[in-house]
Amino acid sequence: MTPTRAVSLVAKREFVTKVRTRSFLIGTAVIIAVLAGYVVLQSVLFDDQQRSVVGLSGQATQLADPLRQKAKAFGIDVETRDVTTMESAEQQVRDGSLDALVTGAPPELKMIVKGSGDEVLATALNDVLQQQVLVAQLAEAGINPQQVAQNLANVKVDVTALEPVDPQRGQRLAIGLIVAALLYYSLLVYGTMVAQGVVEEKSSRVVEILLATVRPWQLLLGKVIGLGAVGLLQLLVISTVGLVLSSAFDVIDVGAVGGTALLTGVLWYLLGFFLYATVFAAAASLVSRQEELQSVLTPISMTIIVAFVAGINLMIGSPSGPTVTVLSLLPPFAPILMPGRMALGVAPAWQVLLAIVFALAAIAAITWLGGKVYANAVLRTGARVKLREALRA
Repeated sequence: MTPTRAVSLVAKREFVTKVRTRSFLIGTAVIIAVLAGYVVLQSVLFDDQQRSVVGLSGQATQLADPLRQKAKAFGIDVETRDVTTMESAEQQVRDGSLDALVTGAPPELKMIVKGSGDEVLATALNDVLQQQVLVAQLAEAGINPQQVAQNLANVKVDVTALEPVDPQRGQRLAIGLIVAALLYYSLLVYGTMVAQGVVEEKSSRVVEILLATVRPWQLLLGKVIGLGAVGLLQLLVISTVGLVLSSAFDVIDVGAVGGTALLTGVLWYLLGFFLYATVFAAAASLVSRQEELQSVLTPISMTIIVAFVAGINLMIGSPSGPTVTVLSLLPPFAPILMPGRMALGVAPAWQVLLAIVFALAAIAAITWLGGKVYANAVLRTGARVKLREALRA
């Protein structure tokens, strides 16, 4: 049997066996359901934040049009309703039907809210009130309010931007964080799955039968490729569904940044998985029981967790700062940090290429080292094999 044939058979066995399990199907469905709920929730919350219902009573009803126009300038959509009785209007504020109730006449207006109220809405109402008072005083002084308003409209501050403003920065940051979270989940879950498969075969002595036909490196590579393909399939399904839902609910402009982020995520998933999965498999070959597995996987898992937690905080605070830049170039952190920085558009091409080169070099070195450990330890049962012994065998 040729090496390619042997690796492909092992990979096919791992892939087919895993995708047919109920845990994979149910787990993928649950993740998609949670993602769909999150997208819908974000859409609803976004709409609620951008829309306010205001009740107007008495002479305050004359402020309906100016209030809607001023609120639109502040980025919120205001719906005004005329109310007749104060008692029913206040009850509507209490039960949430109205976000605010405005009563009285300029210059003495009163806004009634349930709690702290919307500061943006209050600011818009204050601007409308001040404008109404100013117009009244100008009219009393015999000055044309329209002429004054026209003169004021022509007075503007000349703003010079030293750096161009990215109008999609918020969406890019959201996509970067989502990509980092998906890669964190995939690397941790499927890397652990590779380790569990190694221990399972070792404890049941199935590995002895397999190694009678294929070489250790072929078995290791086939297992990594097969389970890596399972993780990639799940990542693509979840990402595609997420992009479709985000586009349908207008949460993210998928056409502008979504497709590139998906391709970036696939690239770094492949690099990260081959980097970590070999380490997971080699570490798992040192033990013979599932109960001992966690002790050898903890250092690897902690590296991924630290990379994710630190990366999220650094990307939110300063994605182009020196600390996150250096960490995103290093192989242990690059699969999680670099795709997020690429989604934000703050990673130059030379940094991306350098990170890829470092990752490929690390994969080659770890594959050689991990393959040696796996080959020397996978057939040894009983007590835990020390790393030093596995490297010297």
